[in-house]
Amino acid sequence: MHDIKFIRENPQAFDAGLARRGLEPQSSAILALDAERRAVATDMQVAQSRRNDASKAIGAAMGKGDKDEAERLKAEVADLKDSLPKLEQRERELTAELQDALAVHPNLPEADVPDGEDETQNVEVARWGTPRTFTFTPQEHADIGPALGLDFETGALLSGSRFTFLRGQMARLQRALGQFMLDQQTATNGYTECATPLMVKDEAAFGTGQLPKFSEDLFKTTDGRWLIPTAEVSLTNSVREQILPESQLPIRMTALTPCFRSEAGAAGKDTRGYIRQHQFEKVELVCVCKPEESEAEHEKMTKAAESILQALNLPYRKVLLCAGDMGFTAKKTFDLEVWLPGQGAYREISSISNCGDFQARRMNTRYRPEGAKGTEFVHTLNGSGLAVGRTLVAVLENYQQEDGSVDVPAALAPYMGGLTRLVPA
Repeated sequence: MHDIKFIRENPQAFDAGLARRGLEPQSSAILALDAERRAVATDMQVAQSRRNDASKAIGAAMGKGDKDEAERLKAEVADLKDSLPKLEQRERELTAELQDALAVHPNLPEADVPDGEDETQNVEVARWGTPRTFTFTPQEHADIGPALGLDFETGALLSGSRFTFLRGQMARLQRALGQFMLDQQTATNGYTECATPLMVKDEAAFGTGQLPKFSEDLFKTTDGRWLIPTAEVSLTNSVREQILPESQLPIRMTALTPCFRSEAGAAGKDTRGYIRQHQFEKVELVCVCKPEESEAEHEKMTKAAESILQALNLPYRKVLLCAGDMGFTAKKTFDLEVWLPGQGAYREISSISNCGDFQARRMNTRYRPEGAKGTEFVHTLNGSGLAVGRTLVAVLENYQQEDGSVDVPAALAPYMGGLTRLVPA
């Protein structure tokens, strides 16, 4: 949600930010709507004030015996009573239209975000790890996975495409990965574990930016709730409509949850294998903090996600997204892309975003600085720490052996019940 005051004072900067997102200027239309709303609000206040004054004047006129003046004032009050509901209704309509106009446009990119239209113009910041040298031609996970318990056929039989049934050692590996990530983010990186609802109301999906723009990418229940596409929705909205004390900030939360996405906006992408599913598990990281803390928290969250890849010894690269490739609510985003030897490419495994006060305005979440009377909007951040399914894919491809088996990373040993290698059935 954008700040109308900022647009009034900086219309050119607002349009310039949208232009970097590939969008046409919007400030003129928004400010015209704002001016009309403010004019109607002024007319309404004038009418209310005049009605009150005229009502008082009726008694004074009657006291003086001036019946004509009293009748005139009564007629004026009656007219005002008729016109005020229309003004109030118009003011509500214009307020809603303005809120909609402020809500449908994406967040403005930070100054240090590179210009660009798509992922080809993202900027690599760093690399970690050296891709393994194989003595054989490495295979993709979709080829070695079925013999290890990654059952695409049963998943499709039960639920259709982009669903997978995991069996035995593969199910154990996925559970181990999720638990390892959660333990790392809580015990080592300082995030508080949460267990959240998997279904949310419209207000929550709006608060984090999924509604109204991305409704087609979500699954909706018959009673009007939305299945969460990420725990970001429930974690971030846990502070919605609150005024937080400064002493409570920053709030760092994490959750391991199933996530559900219809992938309407990703038709045709990654249809083979376990990369892009309608149902998957993810460890989410969320931070709610003061504005001056958000840049440092962004770096902290990125390092928390990186720590998982480093512990699993999975080579990756860190990428700063260009303005045209960022998510709707983000003002700055780092992607972590893990090396997949079967594909011979780096693929996204985590996206860590600083949203500034964009989501906070949608949720009406503020904090009160100590000693201050007024309040300020908080900043929110979110990121994957990590996507469990994609990490499983990375483990399969990076730790595969020539005979089709897969070694278990040493960091997962405490979670695998003594299993050190996945063996083909």
